[in-house]
Amino acid sequence: MTEQTNPPVVLVDGSSYLFRAYHALPPLTTSKNHPTGAIKGVISMLRRIEQDFPGSKTVVVFDAKGKTFRHDMYEEYKANRPPMPDDLAVQIEPIHEIVRAMGLPLLIVPGVEADDVIGTLAHEATSKGIDVVVSTGDKDMAQLVSDHVTLINTMTETAMDRDGVVEKFGVTPEQIIDYLALVGDKVDNIPGVNKCGPKTAVKWLQSYDNLDNLIEHSDEIKGKIGEYLREATDTLPLSRELATIRTDVELEFGLEDLQERQQDDASLLELFKEYEFRTWIAELENGSSSDEGSQSSQPQPKPSVEKQYQVITEQADLDQWLKKLKDSDLFAFDTETTSLRYMDAEIVGVSFAVEPGKAAYVPLGHDYMGAPEQLDRDSVLEQLKPLLEDPKHKKVGQNLKYDKNVLANHDIQLEGIAEDTMVESYVLNSVGTRHDMDSLARTYLDEETITYESIAGKGAKQLTFNQIDLESAGPYAAEDADITLRLHQTLAPRLKDTGKLESVYREIDLPLVPVLSRMEQRGTLISASTLRQHSQELAERMAELEKEAHEVAGEAFNLGSTKQLQAILYDKLGLRVIKKTPKGAPSTAEPVLQELAHEHELPRLIVEHRSLSKLKSTYTDTLPELIHHRTGRVHTSYHQAVTATGRLSSSEPNLQNIPIRTQEGRRIRQAFIAPKGYKLLAADYSQIELRIMAHLSGDRGLLTAFEHGEDIHKATAAEVFGVTVDEVTGDQRRSAKAINFGLIYGMSAFGLSRQLEVDRKTAQEYIDRYFERYPGVLKYMDNIRKQAHDDGYVETLYGRRLYLPEINARNKQLQQAAERTAINAPMQGTAADIIKRAMIEVDNWLRSEHASDACMTMQVHDELIIEVREEAVDKVKDGLVKRMSAAASLDVPLLVEAGVGDNWDQAH
Repeated sequence: MTEQTNPPVVLVDGSSYLFRAYHALPPLTTSKNHPTGAIKGVISMLRRIEQDFPGSKTVVVFDAKGKTFRHDMYEEYKANRPPMPDDLAVQIEPIHEIVRAMGLPLLIVPGVEADDVIGTLAHEATSKGIDVVVSTGDKDMAQLVSDHVTLINTMTETAMDRDGVVEKFGVTPEQIIDYLALVGDKVDNIPGVNKCGPKTAVKWLQSYDNLDNLIEHSDEIKGKIGEYLREATDTLPLSRELATIRTDVELEFGLEDLQERQQDDASLLELFKEYEFRTWIAELENGSSSDEGSQSSQPQPKPSVEKQYQVITEQADLDQWLKKLKDSDLFAFDTETTSLRYMDAEIVGVSFAVEPGKAAYVPLGHDYMGAPEQLDRDSVLEQLKPLLEDPKHKKVGQNLKYDKNVLANHDIQLEGIAEDTMVESYVLNSVGTRHDMDSLARTYLDEETITYESIAGKGAKQLTFNQIDLESAGPYAAEDADITLRLHQTLAPRLKDTGKLESVYREIDLPLVPVLSRMEQRGTLISASTLRQHSQELAERMAELEKEAHEVAGEAFNLGSTKQLQAILYDKLGLRVIKKTPKGAPSTAEPVLQELAHEHELPRLIVEHRSLSKLKSTYTDTLPELIHHRTGRVHTSYHQAVTATGRLSSSEPNLQNIPIRTQEGRRIRQAFIAPKGYKLLAADYSQIELRIMAHLSGDRGLLTAFEHGEDIHKATAAEVFGVTVDEVTGDQRRSAKAINFGLIYGMSAFGLSRQLEVDRKTAQEYIDRYFERYPGVLKYMDNIRKQAHDDGYVETLYGRRLYLPEINARNKQLQQAAERTAINAPMQGTAADIIKRAMIEVDNWLRSEHASDACMTMQVHDELIIEVREEAVDKVKDGLVKRMSAAASLDVPLLVEAGVGDNWDQAH
């Protein structure tokens, strides 16, 4: 007969999980912009605990607000802790409400920490012969471990008993308090011993057993660390007391008083609906119950659909799937490849799905030792080609631009891109979550997907997909197609129901996918020899600057060493300390050095040296290495789902950050060249964001200036400085330009004063005069701020939304930053929408009328770059300007400036 054992008491360290869930999950929000990432994380873990410990009493403990007895012992306790982020603080009360609705005892005891409440309850339980499981992510809890107390970390699914503590820390649970006292804790501000790390603490405790014995024999510890130990002997008892979790707190209740109640389904459903946890809502509404044998009625997660995934290695099975794909209105499609770099990637397999839960993977290139026989890749791709190239057969994918590029490597031109879930998610809420498939599945389907790392490993030893066995690769690849289809079915209705977002998706972002793909595949030509020569010259100039810096400093030093630079600037030269690092050292950051450059020559030399070094490492040295061996061109990747405002970004290389204000930066553009017989044609919008401001604000002064084709910066200078347009000086125009652009970015008087190098009062006078002359702008700014506070978002002219999670934050700095974004985002986002619309129109026009003469190769900010045959330059230039100018209908003309040259700098 087996011994009957009682289930353990489970004590949950809610505060520990609160922060871990907040940092682990993406910044999830509801449609009303209430943050929910921490709520979801903590409640998910509680549900998991109830699943894992059926029949156990589960008690949830959170820290109370305010100081504890440890602050009385040591005023500086936790003084280094930053304030809780506002978007986390607003999630605490909802968590408490949900925990109560789940029927779980919730403890918040003023004056003591959650650790002490847990320690006291654990002591009570074990004294009564009841085992305890403490669910926490806090290392300090290891001191509670005993033969009857175990720690579990529900986030990492790991458990720690006595042996586990020794294995992790190198000391026993009984030594953990002394270990913590020696090492100290910077977050909690526990002093510890200076320079004593975990290895030293373990060595000492293994030799001397405990802290008292170590202190008694501290004179035996040699070297500097021995001195530090002896210096700390007076404070170590305090450190030990601060690190000790109390197990004797006087509580007004005992374990027997903490009874789980019946779950309040009605309240729970209301809360789940308020915070938009769809899967949990469905479980409650469908009346699903917890696992058999559990004493809790908490509904347990269940698969939302039954999964039937198939790995196809026989032609007959492929034939069946080809028929399904041909007969479907829409099918999900995905490629598995050898590389994330689209120009080098070869197809290893393809996957499809036509209905939720049913998907297939066709392996075509798995070549690991012992890999089973697979269908011939060329044959399968030949069979798929008509289907993939037919625009009438509609496809949905996750980032189909990548798949389109990869298929092009196999001479297949993907058409019929009807939906893209990455783009759907981005348009729906650009800041609500990351837009990769794993994050989207977690956010919108409440489902954890198979991660690539889980089947391929991590780091340098990570396998490429062709090396992964079919038993692992099949479900992973099929799931990609299945999840994609289900995501589309979830996201599409939301887009339709949210403002004008469906038209933004259908008319702007989705049609742009194939346009960007064609630009990426075409690539751009660069001159490696020009860059190498430039690199050599940069190296020579950097050497000169280094020599000058050494002369000015009066000694040789490493310009790249922060410590040496701090010693020279602040200790030797005595320059004023403008800002300090988090550790209290004087800062040598770029903005600090730029300010100090007005006072001393050395910071100016350092700034210039850094600038040239960055150009050299980022561009002149790196760009030649990115020239593709097959095409002789550089192929950037354009990203549609990165920036919050709708602007495109790019990488490898990042075209958006190539500087144009300096001669060195312009020389990099000179390396972007036209092929023989062609020219580069560059066209960009002039002052587009200011024109959009004129349109959105309806300010008569701005509208008139643009309608009459005036120099807007001169016009503003005339208004602000009270002179005629003809009397405006160059300095006044530059100041007016700073005012024009500064105000549409929400710049304050303080910010403007620093930029113009005038006092704050003068800067405020400029701003006041600007708003007197352009009252419509001030009215627009006031209105958009109010709208942002009321709605939680702002919109572009075309209805693209930018949500502002911190617009009503209690922290004023965060709120003001969100207000600045609210002012600028409609302009920046509208500018992004306009150039995207232009790109779609220009691409259609070039392909239909000038397919052999010209093609777009780059997009940078408000500029399009086209390679065009020399004999077609005039016609294409006129057509390009016409189409870009007509990309939007504003109350002011859209001015497009175009240039032609043998390289990008000439054309700009």
